[in-house]
Parts: sequence; structure tokens; C-alpha cells
Amino acid sequence: MSGHAIEQRGAQAPLDTSADLSEVRDWIALLKPRVMTLVVFTAVVGLLVAPVALPPVIAIAAILCIAVAAGAAGAINMWYDRDIDALMRRTARRPIPSGRIEPGSALGFGITLAVASVAVMGLATNWVAAGWLAFSILFYVVVYTMWLKRRTPQNIVIGGAAGAFPPLIGWVAATGEVSLVPVILFAIVFMWTPPHFWSLSLWAHGDYARAKVPMLPVTHGARRTRREIMAYTVALVPLTLAPWAVGFSGPLYAAVALALGAGFLWQAWRVLREAQDAEGRSLAKDAAARGAFKYSLYYLFVLFGALAVDRLVFAG
Repeated sequence: MSGHAIEQRGAQAPLDTSADLSEVRDWIALLKPRVMTLVVFTAVVGLLVAPVALPPVIAIAAILCIAVAAGAAGAINMWYDRDIDALMRRTARRPIPSGRIEPGSALGFGITLAVASVAVMGLATNWVAAGWLAFSILFYVVVYTMWLKRRTPQNIVIGGAAGAFPPLIGWVAATGEVSLVPVILFAIVFMWTPPHFWSLSLWAHGDYARAKVPMLPVTHGARRTRREIMAYTVALVPLTLAPWAVGFSGPLYAAVALALGAGFLWQAWRVLREAQDAEGRSLAKDAAARGAFKYSLYYLFVLFGALAVDRLVFAG
């Protein structure tokens, strides 16, 4: 082989590697890894605070099943929403609308992961947990993505149940049954979802309007959305004290929940009172809504983390 050929071959190798890595990143992006992070964390907490301790290998398998199931639902969601994703700035570069992954391949990928995650969950833990895992996938794909998202501004309210299942599934993976505490954890995430996503939709309302997705700011205006964010936050804060009220957690968790709740109420108040035009649209580039959205992410992480620490360190 000539020196020139060797040089050419050597120059092409990094390019091929880079292309392979880019393709891998696209398949990972289908799983919505940023969303998966929060899903996995709440599931881990649900499993850790359950009264039955799983062997570490089984616990890890259960969490991986929940993570894979969440990713599978995300991939099927991207397959179904590829038309509206192409119209929105923040989603136009996703792998399917940008043409980097074929829709049929993405659908097959999602279905395969969904079936595998449910089957492994049933074999590794119990079939009650597997049933809840299957139901959560179907709820997100069929109820939220295919039915609610394009039809009603209540899409986030009702569809929020899909993201609230993980702590319940983690608990059931350990215990084999549903009881009061996992239902409370489900309710907390369920009530947290509307102010979290409506804060996002306030500053992304142009995207939703362009794609004709009936998010609340598009159908009822920014002013109504601001009031709803405040109302749901007011309802959420006392609900977060329920684990302490039923004797499941101690004063550490209660103190953290109160402090975090005060912060969330302040963020919601800033969204409500932000400088607005006559239609309730922000005159400050939705700075308050962006702040509330970011705070809501940290809020849920810290709240569930405090519950785990309270149970495992102080109650244990």
C-alpha cells in the first residue's frame, strides 16, 4: 500500500468514528435522556423508601427496566409527534424530523424496548410491577401522546399521570403491592407537573401555536396560565407534607418540604406578577417563567432526595 493511501486511510478513520458516535447519540436522543433522569430518580426513591429491601442486583435491574421503559415511551412519542416536532424550534433538530433516523426504525426501537423492559421487570421482580410499568408506557403513548396532547389544554393535567408512575412502580417492584405512601408520591408528582410544564409553555408558546398544540397559553392565554400555575402550586405545597402527616417521614423531610414549597410559591408569584401586556404576555422575555421552570426541576429532585435521606438515615 502506498504512503499516500495509508495517509488517506488514517485520515478517514476519525471521521468514521465520529459518524458512528453521532449515530449512537441520535439513538440515545430518542430516549429523551434528560426526561429519563428525573423519572429514574423518583423511581429510585420509591424503591429505596419501600419497607422491603431488594437485593442490589434485583434493585438495579428494576431501575434499569423503568429507565428503558421511559426511553421506549419517549421514542414512540417522537415517532408519533415527528410532524409537529418539525414545526417547533426547540424540537426541529430531533433525530426523526431532521432526517437522521427513519420513523419506522424509531417505532420499532421503541416497541422492542417497551416489551423487553416489561418482560424483564416481571421476571426480575414481580408481575404487579410489570403491569404498572406496561400501563405507564401505554398511558404516555396512547392517552397523552395520541389522544390528549393535540386535543385539549388539559393534556398536561391528565397526561401528567404518566410521569407520576415511576415512584409508585419502584415501590411496587420492592413490595409487590400498592399502598398509601406510593399513592401519595404519585399525587405529588402529578400535582407538580402542571406548574412545571406550564412555566415551560409560557416561554415556548410560539412553538406550540405554530404546531397547533392546544397548550393552555395558546388556548386560554398567558394570563389564565399564570393563574393556573399559582393555583396548582398552592395545592401542591400542603400535599408534599402528606408523607409527614401520615407518619411515614420525620421532621427533616417536613422542614425541607416547607422550605422548598415556600420557594416554589415565590416563583409562582413572580410568574403571576411579572410585567405583562394587556393579554398577559411577558414584557421581560418570560424571565420569571424560565426561572420557575428551572426551579421546579431542582425542587422535585431535592424533595424526593430529602424523603430518601429522612427514611434511610434518620428513620433507619
